[in-house]
Amino acid sequence: MDLAAIFMLLTLVIMMVIGMPITWSLGGAIIMALMIDQDLSLALITQKMFSGCDNFSMLALPAFFLAGDIMAKGGLSRRLVAFADTLVGWISGGISLVSIVACTFFAAISGSSVATTAAIGGLMYPEMVKRGYPKDYSAAVQAIGGTLGIVIPPSTVFVIYGNITNTSVAKLLMAGVIPGVICGIALCVWAYIKARRENFPRSAEGFSFMRFLKSFKSAVWALLMPIVILGGIYAGIFTPTESAVVAVFYGFFVCLGIYRELSGKDTWEIICQSSITTANIMFLVVTAQMFGYLLTYYRIPIYVTEAFMAIASSPAVFMMLIVVLLTICGMFIEVGATNLILGPILAPIAIQFGIDPVHFGLVFVFLLAMGQATPPFGTTLFVACGISKEPVARVSRMILPFVIVELLCAILFAYVPSLSTFLGEFMS
Repeated sequence: MDLAAIFMLLTLVIMMVIGMPITWSLGGAIIMALMIDQDLSLALITQKMFSGCDNFSMLALPAFFLAGDIMAKGGLSRRLVAFADTLVGWISGGISLVSIVACTFFAAISGSSVATTAAIGGLMYPEMVKRGYPKDYSAAVQAIGGTLGIVIPPSTVFVIYGNITNTSVAKLLMAGVIPGVICGIALCVWAYIKARRENFPRSAEGFSFMRFLKSFKSAVWALLMPIVILGGIYAGIFTPTESAVVAVFYGFFVCLGIYRELSGKDTWEIICQSSITTANIMFLVVTAQMFGYLLTYYRIPIYVTEAFMAIASSPAVFMMLIVVLLTICGMFIEVGATNLILGPILAPIAIQFGIDPVHFGLVFVFLLAMGQATPPFGTTLFVACGISKEPVARVSRMILPFVIVELLCAILFAYVPSLSTFLGEFMS
């Protein structure tokens, strides 16, 4: 391996170990390669970074960020929680099921796991504690429910993964629908079993069809948003990039014109926050794309492919290695870093094994989502602990069974490709 490549990788690892943000770690690694390799020029770096930004599909990111912020602050979360309560609140452990179902609904609006945990957890954690649930368990439910935020479309992680691996973003978004719903149901099943085993309190009210209709009427505009987005993409009416803009206009229409819970001040704050988020993400994406170019330039993916080929004797073994690798990475590395660093390396290897790139992308992102709830460095875990003020160690013990459920789901998705490719097969 080239000396510049070795120093580039060492610089990345060292900077991440000492706590530098992933953007600066990637940038430092690129600078180190520039300093050592005389064949690289600064002009080449700037050209590659510019071409990384000059991508039509990347316009979906700021629009999805803006749409998520609009819907999060426009009264959607409260209405979704009320609707989920009428659906499953009357079952044993119903309030924990309400949290998971509400997170599933909100995931189809926000596209962010952290936003899902913060929005739904902020409402549901106090309610679960009020009804007599243990504090650490209540926090764990919010953390695991939030992981669905980047699986169920729209998902900003799918958009980024698709762009850095040259995989169809539209098919990736559709790939998250069935697995996301299956995982949500599986988490609800475990929450129900846990509630029955621990004799957690249940709602005194039974199912009421009139209450269901009333909550559905209140939440129907929120529930229509994922249908509008996915239906438009699926029917070929608009592209994923255009669907993000449609989501923004739809969000403004609902929150300003119908719910009327957004003020002019709120709108300005949302635009400012979305702009800051977009700038941070884009800086991260362009440095990651340049880093990915250098990985290819130094033939590192070829070395990794040869190593995997030597270890993995079949696609089935390769997928199991991926499950193990990304589960470990999820415990220690943030989602964005894993996505941007390992995505461009592992995706071509999967193709070499004959694995559908959309199927692999779904498994890859799903395992990243699971990693957000795994200790010691899970982002949704930290958000839930911040909301509850509970120690990470206590919440981690409660979240472990939920993580095992998601791990079993990941294995299912890894070995049943049709669950992730079925909807995409009907798209041109």
